[in-house]
Amino acid sequence: MSWQPDRPADWLSLIDALAIILENVRPLPAETVPLDLSLGRTLAADVPSPIEHPPWDNSAMDGYAVRSVDVAGATREHPKSLRLIEQVPAGGFPQSTVTAGTAIRIMTGAPIPEGADSVIRVEHTGTAGDVITVFNDNDARRNIRPRGEDVRKHAVVLTRGTRLGAAQIGLLATVGAAQVQVTRRPRVAILSTGDELTELDNFDEVVAGRRIVNSNSHALAAAVRMAGAEPVALGIARDERDSLREKLQAGLQADMLVTSAGASVGEHDLVKDVLEELGMRTAFWRVRVRPGSPFSFGRVGDVAVFGLPGNPVSALVTCELFVKPALRRALGRSALYSATARVRLAERITTKGTLTHFLRVRLARDHHGTLLARLTGPQGSGLITSIAHADGLLVVPEAVHELPAGSEADVLWLDQADNTQNDLGFDI
Repeated sequence: MSWQPDRPADWLSLIDALAIILENVRPLPAETVPLDLSLGRTLAADVPSPIEHPPWDNSAMDGYAVRSVDVAGATREHPKSLRLIEQVPAGGFPQSTVTAGTAIRIMTGAPIPEGADSVIRVEHTGTAGDVITVFNDNDARRNIRPRGEDVRKHAVVLTRGTRLGAAQIGLLATVGAAQVQVTRRPRVAILSTGDELTELDNFDEVVAGRRIVNSNSHALAAAVRMAGAEPVALGIARDERDSLREKLQAGLQADMLVTSAGASVGEHDLVKDVLEELGMRTAFWRVRVRPGSPFSFGRVGDVAVFGLPGNPVSALVTCELFVKPALRRALGRSALYSATARVRLAERITTKGTLTHFLRVRLARDHHGTLLARLTGPQGSGLITSIAHADGLLVVPEAVHELPAGSEADVLWLDQADNTQNDLGFDI
């Protein structure tokens, strides 16, 4: 562990808290999977190409392979006539050489015959038997894709840390990568705490007004899965040591442990007490963000432990800010942070307190194409609708307490699994 605090740090900035977290998370080991099972996975090694692609000079369109000298100056008034000597379908190979005054019919992707340096598109020609007439020379020395134009042999086509989407999988198939090395997915144990909670199969207790449904476990599991990790549901721990110890010990079998609720008091928090009995060293236990200031981080051996607040918005915001970058680091991703956008405010924004605020906003473009941000409504940290209806989190730095309508600000995109960048993307 890189930090050795005499006591846990308190009231850290977002930057300082992230630095501690990322210093204490390392990429997981690699495993090999079939290409068709690699969607969303992260490459654990560079992939070089054993071939050139395309493997031969080939036609960029359907047309006629010719010598440019034979079609130079061709117009409708003064066309050039050539003798058709062969037709090469897609998948075929030419058997003849293009010589003076000849042409070969060729399909898109087919190899360019020897002697040709141009492909004249069909719409610039006319045919009569085995004679073609060229009435436009714009395609002279054009429409040929050279061998290796896309991929050179031995070139690295994708680098370690790349998240594999549809296009990347297509590229890997092109270079014959039937099996790929990817980083093992982190297993993330998720635990909610509180006597007031119940699961969905006891929803009648919620209807009766006796309990609150455990929504955090479902929301956090979805967030973890979208980040590329595997959630492990631990359910609900009651507000007693034996229940907490049993659940937390199970959670410590995973790569990471995420708890929600029971984290607001700090030194007398029951969850924190039981974790410390299990060997946790706490790095910090509060951060200067809203919502989500009672967020903590520590480790039990090699297991990173994230203490999230219990309010549903606070839990999801701190997951976005702190847990997801850690998951991306564990996955070996080259980009750790959710993407941001610069937007214009459609309304006046005010905040209170010396904290960095992350306000839930809807985004839409005006008739000029400018991205406009508008609050989703009341911003209480217990209002799950405020984030369920949000496209992003509007960043309001600590020193700023008012943003006028029409001013610019940064927004952190939400639920954009494929959209990440190498830095935070905003100043705080």
